Amino acid sequence: MSRTRSMAGTLTPAGMGIGLALAVAAPGAVQAQSYEVSGGHVAVYNLAGVVTVQAGRGSAVTVEVRRGGADADELQIETGPIGDAETLRVIYPDEDISYPEMGRGSRTTVRVRDDGTFGDSDWRGRGRGYEVTISGRGRGLEAYADLTISVPAGQSLSVYLAVGEGRVENVDGTIVMDTQSAPVFASGTLGSLTVDVGSGHVEVRDAQGEVDIDTGSGSVDVTNVTGRTLFIDTGSGSVSAIGVTVDDLTIDTGSGEIVAEGVASPNITLDTGSGSIELEATDNAENIEIDTGSGEVTVAVPESFGAEVEIDTGSGGIELDMPLTMRRWQRDYVRGTIGDGRGRLLVDTGSGSIRILQGRRARQP
Repeated sequence: MSRTRSMAGTLTPAGMGIGLALAVAAPGAVQAQSYEVSGGHVAVYNLAGVVTVQAGRGSAVTVEVRRGGADADELQIETGPIGDAETLRVIYPDEDISYPEMGRGSRTTVRVRDDGTFGDSDWRGRGRGYEVTISGRGRGLEAYADLTISVPAGQSLSVYLAVGEGRVENVDGTIVMDTQSAPVFASGTLGSLTVDVGSGHVEVRDAQGEVDIDTGSGSVDVTNVTGRTLFIDTGSGSVSAIGVTVDDLTIDTGSGEIVAEGVASPNITLDTGSGSIELEATDNAENIEIDTGSGEVTVAVPESFGAEVEIDTGSGGIELDMPLTMRRWQRDYVRGTIGDGRGRLLVDTGSGSIRILQGRRARQP
């Protein structure tokens, strides 16, 4: 079913809120368009395509829109304030969208409001919306929009993407990348980075600041993160965190292994419903809490680590490679003190063996 919409935003000269400039395009091709969007918080919505967020100059967010597909010329761009954000929205005038880059047999359904927004939680006064189906091959509008978003330092930006791919590169600001079914790759970020993926792989490298990753289904790989917090939550998928220096590290996965190596954090919480856990903590570890419903656990702590220790396994052995002042010892339960006992080490697995190592790596080369 096709939908016809009028342009809701006003396009003004660059530097006056929201601006538009046309780039040179090849004869017969849909021209690329460049928009400037000014505001303390900017939100961008696009159902299909590759979205790249990069560092920009000046005081406004610049969005370059490159439309593609056989029906690319039917896509519209709407702008204007919605809620607390200045927005740019790519409007797809059909409830069935064909995006061949998804691959044969792929299909995603998205609830879209009448103003073209989706993904965020605020539906107040914005209509009941309608359902859009995006497939790798099928009927409907064959169109997509690749976006390059240039962000000045200190900017707050939220990007909502249904399918395609999201990238965040060398940006200083408060960034939210929210995708329905699309992988996200981020590197060189400074400030606050939030990644929310319904289904898809997430990779974050060389980030400084607060990092929050949430995926319903998909693996997560994090390397070289420094700052106050790193929070990772995945419904189903393995998690790898290498070279992490934060005040608080929390990793929670419903199903999947967790590997955390070179972790410098005083507070570490690792939890998986089903899967093994490997942790290599460095010198400033204080409070460590590990829980798995089913899976082996290996924890390596530094020589200087001191803590009250409680280890419990429903089914599996316990191996301790460290001096421990014992209070209680059973085949499946240990309680005691390491060193000065200032910190806390709690390890619990429903089924699986537990190894606690001191001054050694969790995974030997």
